[in-house]
Amino acid sequence: MAKSAAERQAAYRLRRNEGEGDRRLNTWITSNADLALDRLARRYGVTKRVMLERLICEADDAILKTMEFDSAELNDYLSVTP
Repeated sequence: MAKSAAERQAAYRLRRNEGEGDRRLNTWITSNADLALDRLARRYGVTKRVMLERLICEADDAILKTMEFDSAELNDYLSVTP
């Protein structure tokens, strides 16, 4: 029996999310945040996806730089699971 469109889409998303590749993010944000993301992306000549990834990684790096290697604080921060 052929798969439905929803079943094919679910299988595609499952395959796409395997390993350390891309992850799907599905959320709503405020209009203000979306407009700001548009402005930032346009200013730096990148897509909204690239801009969002940069902002997230830069914020994470800033936090990591404040923590001592092998500290309880660092271990707690890194133990966050998806």
